Amino acid sequence: MALGDLLDMRRLLILAGAVSATVALSPVQSQAQEFPPGDVRLVAAFPAGSGSDVVVRWIGEKLRPLMNRTVLVENRAGAGGNIATEFVARAKPDGLTIYLHTGSSMSANMHVFKKPPVDVATAMQVVGTINRQAFMLVVHPDKPWKTVAELTAHVKAKGDKASYAVSATSGVVMCALYKEAADLKAVEVNFRMAQDSLNDLASGTIDYACHDPQFASAQVTQNRLRVLAIASAQRLQSNPGFPTMTEQGVNMDLNGWFAAFVPAATPKPVVTQLNKWLNQILATDEAKEFLAQFASDVMTSTPEEGQARLLRDIQLWGDYVRIAKIPPQG
Repeated sequence: MALGDLLDMRRLLILAGAVSATVALSPVQSQAQEFPPGDVRLVAAFPAGSGSDVVVRWIGEKLRPLMNRTVLVENRAGAGGNIATEFVARAKPDGLTIYLHTGSSMSANMHVFKKPPVDVATAMQVVGTINRQAFMLVVHPDKPWKTVAELTAHVKAKGDKASYAVSATSGVVMCALYKEAADLKAVEVNFRMAQDSLNDLASGTIDYACHDPQFASAQVTQNRLRVLAIASAQRLQSNPGFPTMTEQGVNMDLNGWFAAFVPAATPKPVVTQLNKWLNQILATDEAKEFLAQFASDVMTSTPEEGQARLLRDIQLWGDYVRIAKIPPQG
């Protein structure tokens, strides 16, 4: 065989090998290659080690093999989540900076702060929702109150000597709705972190609290808190034993929800791919079991459905903030 023919044969074999390697790529590898190159940052608006931070890190661990790249968690706590929100909104819209946060908190901040750093309705795009959760009315387990009615009778008897703990906007609203519906005179005590209220609840300095489900459910398992009721109108599938405030005569339907967000200018194909990966994680039994630990139900959506929920919540939280008489901050 001539030298030229041998060279042509070698080129054909090299080409065939390259084609075979391309065909052999798994769907995960193929999708990851189509996604912009680079490490991924998951931004958390909570301190490391907090209940919500644990959720962010779990999602990150599950995303890593699907995206086939390094996924890092970056905590940017402070200003009620505004620091993290602004950071992500102004990040490069390439899909490599993802914000895992509660849509309800972002919506509330549009009304709680005089000058929010960004308009989340136009600056942020929902990739997909993650869960449905509800804030909780809690007391110390050593106290005798087992129902909302029993707590209400105690608080009414104390008048303005009664007090309650809050540390997040949703908790402020939940306790304010309860206070108004039950005609209570209890005094609000705002703590920087929910865990800071535990000693005062144990000593009786504080009578009750409205805290987030990640923190409250973890304290229940350690016998540090008792849940009297949750703020959503329907019971949670993950924790059906927790009664609702509505069932106990205090009408409210205050739902929290966790979601993934990216800057609004992120290309639609990138958002769509992120949504597929996120929903793939949430479709597993492992995800359902993991989120159930934090008294929450898996809730998935398309980016369009998630964005519609965000816009709806921004309007709802305007009413909640007015009802709770929350003074504007900043």
